[in-house]
Amino acid sequence: MLLLLPMNGDDTQESELVSINDALFWATVEVDEGKVVEINFYKERSEIDGWFDAIIVTGNYEPVMEFIDNQMMVLVAHTQRTIDDIVEAYLFRELHDLAL
Repeated sequence: MLLLLPMNGDDTQESELVSINDALFWATVEVDEGKVVEINFYKERSEIDGWFDAIIVTGNYEPVMEFIDNQMMVLVAHTQRTIDDIVEAYLFRELHDLAL
């Protein structure tokens, strides 16, 4: 499973999830068999190639139509902000579907 996250920095421990419009970096998080395999940070989303299973956003009113058009699942992390918290919430199915 490959996740895409808009982040406010490029530190795996200190950076936090932010609104798509406020993203300073984009993190890709590969999760396999319940474990994080790899985390990469990119300054621009255009630098990222490939298919993502889901994008994680901070709320229901994010500009996500581009991702939906590309058949990506959009999940909302209402309270989780760090990568560790988001991955844990993802694994335990605590992230919410986007409410349209």
